[in-house]
Amino acid sequence: MDFPVEIPFVEDLGLELVSFENGASELVLDTSTRHQNSFKVVHGGVSMTLLDVAMAHAARSMNGEPPGSGPGVVTIEMKTSFMRPGTGRLRCLGRLLHRTATMAFCDGEILDAQGQRIAHATGTFKYVRAVATAAREIKPLARREPGPFEGGRGSD
Repeated sequence: MDFPVEIPFVEDLGLELVSFENGASELVLDTSTRHQNSFKVVHGGVSMTLLDVAMAHAARSMNGEPPGSGPGVVTIEMKTSFMRPGTGRLRCLGRLLHRTATMAFCDGEILDAQGQRIAHATGTFKYVRAVATAAREIKPLARREPGPFEGGRGSD
């Protein structure tokens, strides 16, 4: 399934969105040498990005029909615990724990192909419709263009 918004960095990393609905999300990443650190395992920054994106999509999954059609989210705070080195295909699950009108509280975990937990994170996200840059320029959410057969959702 396509991500509901355009996120060039996420696309460059090769993250794949499997599902996001009802306060939950699932992403996968087939890791390669470009994702590795000097120990030849997945770089912590890649793992943190995977967790951040999964939690953000869990938060956004409750916003409108289709899921993700409401406001975007920005990360306010994130805490990550790394439990073991990651290699190969990684699966990341995000979960919305609680939300208010403006904030979402989430957690996420990364599992390896054997189902072992690689990392766990908690995060706080703020719902926003646009962000202001340092130059005070307003940047709206970069939504994907509707696909020809998807009724405005893009292709799955």
